[in-house]
Amino acid sequence: MLLAEVTGSLNAIGYGIAALGPGIGVGLVFASYIQATARQPESAGLTRVYMFMGFAVIEALALLGLVIAFAV
Repeated sequence: MLLAEVTGSLNAIGYGIAALGPGIGVGLVFASYIQATARQPESAGLTRVYMFMGFAVIEALALLGLVIAFAV
């Protein structure tokens, strides 16, 4: 029985695992916005701002993980 050899960068594997968190976070942000808008449609304008702010913070963390994975 032969053991498979790992080829490639372990940093890429680490970032792939680290990207799961922001992916789940973005899904939760948009799901919460859709639910809030469905419950109270007149607040859509107010909650849209917070949705985009949450999206931006989550994506910034994902980009930070990418930079750290390949810079170290």
